[in-house]
Amino acid sequence: MPSLVIAARTVIAVPPGPADAPTAVLSPGWVRVEDEVIVEVGGGEPPVAPDLRLDEGMLVPGLVDLQVNGFFGYDMVDAGETGWRTVVSRLPETGVTAFLPTFITAPVHVQAEALERTRELLPRLPEGSRVLGVHLEGPFLSERRRGAHNPAYLVDPTPGALRRLLETGLVRLVTLAPEREGGMDAVRTLTEHGVLVSVGHSDATAEQVARAADAGARKVTHLFNAQSGVHHRDPGVAAQALADPRLSPGLILDLHHVAPAAARLAFNAAPGRIVLVTDAASAAGMPPGRYELGGEPIDLPADGPPLRADGTLAGSALRLDAAVGNALGLGLDPAAAVDAATRVPADLIGRPDLGRIASGAVADLTWLVPDASGALRARRTWVAGREVWNAANGHSPSTEGRAHERTGP
Repeated sequence: MPSLVIAARTVIAVPPGPADAPTAVLSPGWVRVEDEVIVEVGGGEPPVAPDLRLDEGMLVPGLVDLQVNGFFGYDMVDAGETGWRTVVSRLPETGVTAFLPTFITAPVHVQAEALERTRELLPRLPEGSRVLGVHLEGPFLSERRRGAHNPAYLVDPTPGALRRLLETGLVRLVTLAPEREGGMDAVRTLTEHGVLVSVGHSDATAEQVARAADAGARKVTHLFNAQSGVHHRDPGVAAQALADPRLSPGLILDLHHVAPAAARLAFNAAPGRIVLVTDAASAAGMPPGRYELGGEPIDLPADGPPLRADGTLAGSALRLDAAVGNALGLGLDPAAAVDAATRVPADLIGRPDLGRIASGAVADLTWLVPDASGALRARRTWVAGREVWNAANGHSPSTEGRAHERTGP
């Protein structure tokens, strides 16, 4: 691949220096890419004439979403190859260059079969967002905090169940309730197998969450939603998520799942630890109507997130580029807002080569620009230095490029 130099009005990047240097706002800034990798980053004007100049918005790392149940009309757990190809090739429209498809609660054997189907189809997927593995959200969840999950399928995390799910090699993240019978042992087992463990759909006390972190848990799924909270005398999951520096709370920043004041509280209490996620359902990217989540119907209203028939929130219709825009709208520093959707989730999932504009990182990039309504939108997106989305022509230059990345734990 030839060298590519991009100059931009604003670049959210890790400037030259130590690898753990903080992300900074370079305005203006520039990036040079060679052989799918970022080889130089700098502020001011580039040393050579740029191949591309971006005079508005900001150039940021490709966004990393650790919780995507579905998108564009397809539920990932039971989507066929057409659905997977659609989601993978179109997620760059939202700035997402890497993601974890999320399978919600189902019988263990059904989840295992879905993992096996996924393993077979991954090598056939087109160019687009990287599939980093699979996130299992359940079935080891609390009945009291089940949210939209089917209570008939909730079970304890037995050694046999874990073994069946892990044998495909695709599981990278598991959300569970550590207070269930065998929950702490499950955290240890999953951690030993290189799987990121997230506390979620849980009625645990703060003390139980701390014990889960002692056992290896490092994330909390959709902060404030479907979990015990921040009572001042009876702290639960949310309180420990904010107070414990070992934990990275996920946040669905559609301003419906979490009110603005609570979102500000989260960012202020846990700076550098918040992970923006979409929790997108199949309704995301689609008009109002009826869709599915985990094989059961959900309805997307004209305004707001998808709902079960009883009014329970059922995932979201959020785009991750819009979530970054919402974070900026809350007054968050641009570097911190971008980090929450890039560097923080990439590091958490064990991919420090992703989620940053830095020398040596993979050249996954997206150009974010406010649209006519002021919402932040991806105008162009690159994966490994190759453009895969350009809003000017409404499609990717290629949907049949390199074999899609497949990563196991």
